[in-house]
Amino acid sequence: MSAPAPSSPAVVEAAPLPRQEEVLTEAALAFVAELHRRFTPRRDELLARRAERRAEIARTATLDFLPGTAAIRADDSWRVAPAPRALEDRRVEITGPTDRRMTVNALNSGARIWLADFEDASAPTWENVVLGQLNLIDAYRRRIDFTDERTGKAYALKPDEELATVVMRPRGWHLPERHLRAADGTAIPGALVDFGLYFFHNARRLLELGKGPYFYLPKTESHLEARLWNDVFVFAQEYTGIPHGTIRATVLIETITAAYEMDEILYELRDHASGLNAGRWDYLFSIVKNFRDGGAEFVLPDRNAVTMTAPFMRAYTELLVRTCHRRGAHAIGGMAAFIPSRRDPAVNRVAFEKVRADKDREAADGFDGSWVAHPDLVPIAMASFDAVLGDRPNQKDRLREDVSVAAGDLIAIDSLDARPTYDGLRNAVQVGIRYIEAWLRGLGAVAIFNLMEDAATAEISRSQIWQWINAGVVFENGERATPELARRVAAEELAAIRAELGAQTFTAGHWQQAHDLLLKVALDERYEDFLTVPAYEQLTG
Repeated sequence: MSAPAPSSPAVVEAAPLPRQEEVLTEAALAFVAELHRRFTPRRDELLARRAERRAEIARTATLDFLPGTAAIRADDSWRVAPAPRALEDRRVEITGPTDRRMTVNALNSGARIWLADFEDASAPTWENVVLGQLNLIDAYRRRIDFTDERTGKAYALKPDEELATVVMRPRGWHLPERHLRAADGTAIPGALVDFGLYFFHNARRLLELGKGPYFYLPKTESHLEARLWNDVFVFAQEYTGIPHGTIRATVLIETITAAYEMDEILYELRDHASGLNAGRWDYLFSIVKNFRDGGAEFVLPDRNAVTMTAPFMRAYTELLVRTCHRRGAHAIGGMAAFIPSRRDPAVNRVAFEKVRADKDREAADGFDGSWVAHPDLVPIAMASFDAVLGDRPNQKDRLREDVSVAAGDLIAIDSLDARPTYDGLRNAVQVGIRYIEAWLRGLGAVAIFNLMEDAATAEISRSQIWQWINAGVVFENGERATPELARRVAAEELAAIRAELGAQTFTAGHWQQAHDLLLKVALDERYEDFLTVPAYEQLTG
């Protein structure tokens, strides 16, 4: 279908990039402009609805399954569309940003799926946005081989049949793209920019390769937001003349509100749905954000003390597996974020055992696949799922009818014995400063203390500082969580980083800026919904 398009959006406040004309074509920009015209007003309404729902949670301190959609949940007859061949086997998925080196390494990693990330693992500099698209275009045309000028290492793709299938993750609905504005001057949502450019340039080529345009949908908070995505998909397919249902989407259940609408989310996307994913850090971040003034029963302990075996986390993951398999969808597990040390084999042995135990648990619980952050973890996760799946592509036949989850089980935070600790506060400050500094330099996936951290871990870190202070938490050493204590710990961490790096390297970075931004979002009386919103205002490039 072709339709009169509004004036193409204009690129503003951005220096020209090499080969950007291959991405920012007139036809591609016209498509993005039409997406913006049709769907941004509804996106704006849904963002306002998020605020209304959050106010309702603040008033009631509870959540429940939606009474108005009970018939959808009760109806056993509907299923999502059968998975395309390229998405039948998803036993190991690797995640990472779309820079050129990562693109080659992820595709070559041995994982079945690569989550090509324009969201939490990518700081949205214009260079990352545009050149990330270009790298994917080049990969599908097998013209991405290159030699790193700094190291001299050569990068080249393996044969097509050995490459991971790409599932691309656009930004969440809340972030604008400040470098691309419509004719009326309004900023276009980053989600529509990322989706629109990728789909327009690659959908037909992917079909020729026997695959298709596949997406991960982040930060979804309701089935109405899933409905909006479905309408975007329907329009995009009509606009380009490719068959309905070609697009497939996996939705990250990484907000507490979405956990109560899993059935409804799959139902809205049923012609385009391929599964749900159990996030972790964003899910905990969402619990803190929504129940931040709910009292002591909603105070989370240190983030590393909240494992996937915590009762409320187990309720969430088991409900996800049951819901997915009942509807014929894939259930994808959480992230193994460990980054192997090249200098400390003992650290690796301990960490690898933890990763193996975590992936064994997921496979035994019925998940069809799981995430890793580093190629060295692919064989470990693969072995866990191979042991359960064998030659089968998935275990969607395991319906988990033994699982029964009540509404209260998902928010039974006080079922945990662990409590916040002073070391947990210090770790939250350390991770927050170090991650934000890297993000301000344009890096979205950062190895910190042998873990791959992204925006989600920074969000939970600053949210826990905010929650502990506002709840008046007293740590095991007798100190109370206060703004003054957070400032003192942050000052100590900043001094330690300066001593570690040296004055010259420290000054060349964004350390003071990162320190100040962390304290702003952690200490301001008004809780900032997303750290990346004020951070984006300070991001250069």
